[in-house]
Amino acid sequence: MFVISGSFCFLISAMLLANASGGLTNTNVYPKEKWEERKPEEVALSSKKLDQFSEFVGGRGCIVRYGYMIYSWGNQSKCADIASAVKPWFSHFLFKALEDGKILNLDDRISVIEPRLNEINGTLNYKDRGIKWKHLANQTSCYGVSELPGTAFDYNDWQMALFCDTLFNKIYGVAWDNVDELVLHPKLTDQIGCQDNPTLFAIGSNNPGRLTISVRDFARFGLLYLRKGNWNGKQILTEKYAKMAISEPVPNSIPRTKGIEAEMIKDQRTLGSKKIPDNQNEHFGSYSWLWWINGIDSNGKRMWADAPSDTFGAFGHGGIRGMFIMPSLDIIVSYNDAQKPEGWVNGDESPINKAMEILLNSVIRK
Repeated sequence: MFVISGSFCFLISAMLLANASGGLTNTNVYPKEKWEERKPEEVALSSKKLDQFSEFVGGRGCIVRYGYMIYSWGNQSKCADIASAVKPWFSHFLFKALEDGKILNLDDRISVIEPRLNEINGTLNYKDRGIKWKHLANQTSCYGVSELPGTAFDYNDWQMALFCDTLFNKIYGVAWDNVDELVLHPKLTDQIGCQDNPTLFAIGSNNPGRLTISVRDFARFGLLYLRKGNWNGKQILTEKYAKMAISEPVPNSIPRTKGIEAEMIKDQRTLGSKKIPDNQNEHFGSYSWLWWINGIDSNGKRMWADAPSDTFGAFGHGGIRGMFIMPSLDIIVSYNDAQKPEGWVNGDESPINKAMEILLNSVIRK
């Protein structure tokens, strides 16, 4: 599925040539009310090749380099659901709760504040009593399947609903109809200056927690993590957690769940999938605190063979909505409604890897 390529050599060449971008490599640049714009050639990228990239991806999107908006296509202000690409926002607010003392430890058990977990799966020795924050934030809680917490990977929208409901409703103490006003905006999106009023409630009261956001605002979240939690001199998230979020993948020793159904709490909602049991994907040694990173699977194959090894991102609906960041090239790509219907996420033949390859070919080498 994966092929080792010459992209590493290409990356080194690109990095050596970064200073050909007219002195625009200053990493202290941040957008204000609007993004500051530059032409692609001013940051050593080819407009023609970026046209090829946007045509391949489709939909709408934007590209940021060195903190400048350098290329965009489609409607930049349109807000829409990003599906599973919201998940790193949940881990972000988990880390913020830890910073603020709302949570004492990532090893704390969820059942302390969600006591219904103590009452289910008696025939499985009440296994869900052992679910911890770190399990939910890495999809290893095994909620809704038969394994013990921490022993298997289960990409599961029922556990994601359990996670975000427990985090926002119980830890932050807000209802879904005021989560934007009391948490999302003051603790994050206002601080990074989002232009288009993102919301965690727009999907509807029957499925809150799905983030609706524009591509240009999603790119701001990417810039925050590219800059290790710092926003224009203010540490919005401790650098330790910003680095940890994208550097601790689920170990390859953790198998995918066998997918044997287990009891969930009464009236448990889902964040998306209606399947029971829910078992959507492998982790490929590349799933870190709800981010996808360019890790290596148990067969020694890299997630995206033609991208820099430090690439990481967030993807929804199989990858047709999302964002990825290449720190070694100081590039952020945010997009939505991509034209490929499925098969986006992993492998050298995946559209995401091919898109990354086209993007890398846009770097001007001198």
